[in-house]
Amino acid sequence: MSIYLDTSVVVALFITSDPFTERARGHMAGNPDSVIVSDFAAAEFASVVGRLTRMRRLTANDATAIFSDFDAWKAGTAVLVVTTTPDIAVAASVLRRLDLNLRTPDAINVAIADRLGATLATFDENMAIAARALGVQVASA
Repeated sequence: MSIYLDTSVVVALFITSDPFTERARGHMAGNPDSVIVSDFAAAEFASVVGRLTRMRRLTANDATAIFSDFDAWKAGTAVLVVTTTPDIAVAASVLRRLDLNLRTPDAINVAIADRLGATLATFDENMAIAARALGVQVASA
């Protein structure tokens, strides 16, 4: 089984002050399956680290170390996938469903997981609910 990591899980894996860090690390330790991260989720992760640094919740040295750890993990453990134009088109279509409570980044991540036939790992409950409604399998993290 392949597991696609939403940004919420990636953040929790690398930013130890995140409230979901223990759950994320426990989930990853218990899942030796293929772990997938997209270039889009990697960009979202960089945005979170940058925002936390600007807010002075991380130092520049912390951010540099986090980026280094993430890059090493991405190169050695994760399978990196590229976001495609059809992923964006599917996300735009999903966002027109007024019965789903999704933001654009979440819809893109759900579309990528769906395209890959991967199980979505997320700590975002609204995203998990919407993904299930769309037929995407969601990991209980």
